[in-house]
Amino acid sequence: MSGGTRDEGLSRRDWLSLVSPALAASAAPAAMLANGKPEVEAGAANDRGARLHNVRAYGAKGDGTTLDTEAVQAAIDAASKDDGGIVLVPAGDFLVGTLDLKSYVTLRLAAKGRLLGSADPAHFKAGNGIPPSNGNIVLLSAANAQNIAIEGPGTIDGQGLKFFTGKGDNTGPGQNSAEGYFQRPHLVVFYNCEGVRMRDVFLTNSAYHCVRILQCKQVKFDGVRIHNRVNTNNDGFHFSSCEYVHVSNCDIQCQDDACALFGSNKFVTITSSSFSTRWAIFRFGGGQPENITISNCIIYDTYGCAIKIRMGSRRQNRPDQQPDRMENVTFSNIIMKNVTGPISIGLGRGSRRPNPRATPSAGADPNATPTPEPPLLAGVIRNLRFEGIRGSVVSIPQHDYLHWKSGPRDNETGSEKWTAIVVNGAGEDTIEGITFSDVHLTFGGGGTVDQSRREIPKIAGEYFEIGTPPAYGLYARGVRGLTLDNVRFETATPDLRPAVVFDRVQDAAIHRLSAQGNPGADSLIRMTGARDVLITDSRVLTPAAAFLRVEGGGNENIVVDGGDVSKAVKAVSLEKTVPAKAVKHRA
Repeated sequence: MSGGTRDEGLSRRDWLSLVSPALAASAAPAAMLANGKPEVEAGAANDRGARLHNVRAYGAKGDGTTLDTEAVQAAIDAASKDDGGIVLVPAGDFLVGTLDLKSYVTLRLAAKGRLLGSADPAHFKAGNGIPPSNGNIVLLSAANAQNIAIEGPGTIDGQGLKFFTGKGDNTGPGQNSAEGYFQRPHLVVFYNCEGVRMRDVFLTNSAYHCVRILQCKQVKFDGVRIHNRVNTNNDGFHFSSCEYVHVSNCDIQCQDDACALFGSNKFVTITSSSFSTRWAIFRFGGGQPENITISNCIIYDTYGCAIKIRMGSRRQNRPDQQPDRMENVTFSNIIMKNVTGPISIGLGRGSRRPNPRATPSAGADPNATPTPEPPLLAGVIRNLRFEGIRGSVVSIPQHDYLHWKSGPRDNETGSEKWTAIVVNGAGEDTIEGITFSDVHLTFGGGGTVDQSRREIPKIAGEYFEIGTPPAYGLYARGVRGLTLDNVRFETATPDLRPAVVFDRVQDAAIHRLSAQGNPGADSLIRMTGARDVLITDSRVLTPAAAFLRVEGGGNENIVVDGGDVSKAVKAVSLEKTVPAKAVKHRA
C-alpha cells in the first residue's frame, strides 16, 4: 500500500470482517441436529431472507434413484420460514415428485444440478392452492405467492417420455375431451402470484404442458430454454390472464403451442427469442387481451400456425361473461422459416364446426326438441399490426423431429399444403383495424383454380377447419380498416389462386403491393362486396390475366391509382353484374 502502510494481504480475520453477513452465513456449514436436519445458525437479523439452503444439507441424495421430494421441500420450507432465501440444487440428479415453491424463495440450479421428475404418478398431486379447473398434477407449483424465482444454468427434467401413451388430451377441434389423457404432470404451474422470475434455466421433457402461468402479475422470463418434444400436448409457455409479462432471450422447441396467451393478458412484451413447434407459436384464444407487443423473434420449422388468433362470443344470458375482445397488439421484426399457416385471425359467433364425436349429456333425450339458446354477443378484434415480417411458407410440412408419427389431422391435409394469411370475420362479424406493413413472404404454391373458387365455411375455427383459402397470399373476409403497405407475395411453384382475395372488406388501402401473377388464374387481386378501397403504386411481377377482378354485389368506390400493371392482360376485369362506376382506374 502507498503512504507508508504495510503492503501485505489481508489476514483471514480481516477478510471475514469485510464480507457480507449473508455470504458468511451461506459459506459456513449449518449446525446439525440429532435427527440429521440442519439448523441455520443464529445470525444478525439482517441475515434473514438472504441465506442459502443447499438441498443436500436437508438429506437429498441426488443419485437419480432415491426419492428426494421430502428433502428438497424441507429446504424450500426452511427458506420460507426464514423470510426467504436461496434453495440450491447442486450437481446431481435429484428425483422428485410434486414440490411447492413459496414466497420470497429462489430455486437456484447449479450447472450440473438437475431436478428429475419421478416416473411414478403416485408421487404427484395438484399444486396446493391451484384451482381445480387447472385440472392437473404438477412437478413444481406455487399459488398466491410473492417474489418467487427459478434461476441458474441447471435443468428441470420431467421425464415425460415415461408417461407417453400416444394419446393426447383431446381438447382440439373435432375431438372428445372425455376421452382425453390428463393425469400426467405439468412441469411448472404458478397461480395468482406477483413477482415471478425465471432466468437461464433449461426446462425439458414435460409429460404435459411445460410452464403454465395463471393470473399472475409482474412476470419476467429471461434466457429460458425449453425442449419439450417427448409427449403430446407438449406446450412451451402458457400465459392465462396475466399482467405485466416480459419474455426475452428465450429458445423454445416444443410439440404443441409454444407461447399460448389465453384469457385477458395485458401489458405483455415478448422479444429476442426463437420458437419451433408442430402446432402454433403465438396462440391467442378468448378473454380480453390488449396492449401486447411481440418483436425481434424467429419462428422456424412450425407446421400448424405461426401466429394464431381466435376470438368468439358469449351468450346474452351470462352477464358475468363478456364477449371476447382483442385490441392493440403488434408483431414486428419476425422471421418465419419453413412454416405453414403463417398468420391466421378468426372472429366469429360460430367459431368451430359441430363436433360429431362429442359425448351427449347423461340422461339426455336424443329425440327431445332443443331449447332455443339466447342470442350471442359479438366479440371484437381491433387494431392489430404486423410489420417487418420475412419468411417462407412451405407446402409439404415435416414432422420428423418427433419420436412418434405425427400425420395431418382430419381436414388438415389440403389446408396444410396450401396455406396463406387469413383474416376471417365469420358470418356478420367484422374485424377492425388490421395493418400489414413491410411483409415479404414466399409461399410454396401449388393451388388450383377449383381451390380459388371454393366456398369458405362461415366459421372462425382452426386454419384447417376452414380449408384451403382461395388466395395464396392473403384472404380477408369481414374486415373494416385493412391496410397493406409494402407487401410482397411470391410463390416457389406456380399457383392458380389470386395473391389477394377480399370478401366483404371495407375502408381498405393497398399501397406498394408486389405479387406474382399467373395467366391461368383469373386475376392477381379479386374482390367481392368491397367498398371504399384504394390501391396505389402496386406491381404485377409476372404475367397475369388481370390485375384486379371485381365480382358480385355490394362493390362500391374501388380506386386503382398508378403502379405498374403492364404484365397483366387487363388492368381491371368486372363481372357482368358489377356496374362500371364501382371501379375507377387512374393509370
